[in-house]
Amino acid sequence: MILECSQCRTRYLVPDSAIGADGRTVRCASCKHSWFQAPAILDLATRAEPEAPPPRREPRKPAEAPAPATPPRVFEDASVQAPTAPEYDPFAPQPPFKPRRNPARRWTAAAFVAGFSMLLGTGAILYSGAPGLAAQLGLGIGGEVDTPLVFADKNVELRTMTNGNEVFAVSGRIVNPTTTKQHVPDIRVELRDGSDRLVYSWRITPMGRELGPKSAIDFNGARVGLPPNAKVVQLSFASEIGG
Repeated sequence: MILECSQCRTRYLVPDSAIGADGRTVRCASCKHSWFQAPAILDLATRAEPEAPPPRREPRKPAEAPAPATPPRVFEDASVQAPTAPEYDPFAPQPPFKPRRNPARRWTAAAFVAGFSMLLGTGAILYSGAPGLAAQLGLGIGGEVDTPLVFADKNVELRTMTNGNEVFAVSGRIVNPTTTKQHVPDIRVELRDGSDRLVYSWRITPMGRELGPKSAIDFNGARVGLPPNAKVVQLSFASEIGG
């Protein structure tokens, strides 16, 4: 049955059994108004429709008898031998079977091949001189490079940013004084204290790896948060592999 609050006109759908045959006091959940709800009025004039009779079940047909099997062939001529099944010998050699593959062994072999390929690829990248990659990975032998290239117009500057941090900037030019094309290695920046002890270092990747004869290219690099005891700056050409 449907209940309607007389105050806020909120309607509720509740089962007849919740009100009962004698009625009960109910309360609106919206405005908290309470009233007595009379039970639902039974409609005795409406007659229930008769139920439809169950469907008639057809009698089951008897199952048909299976067709008679074909009688075995009888060989009347004694000179004709009936075919016989080969005798089973449990000790006879069996045909060879394919060995079952071991999936774990296949995955191990695939992982080994993939790891070996990655090792070869890394070696090829390091050998070809990928800029700064070996230094970032911590691989290689390090050391300075013997090259005819020289530094020119070197400039060291300590700048203060708007947020108060100090930026140490290094710039200059790399000059090729020879008449042949030269390979440009990485630039190593070393900061040393008053006792010539190394306190900080980093690498600068050049703008190009090849420098023509009698030509030059610019370089620059910067770092923040350097040690306060750094007093001397040294520039050198370093190996592209390692430290």
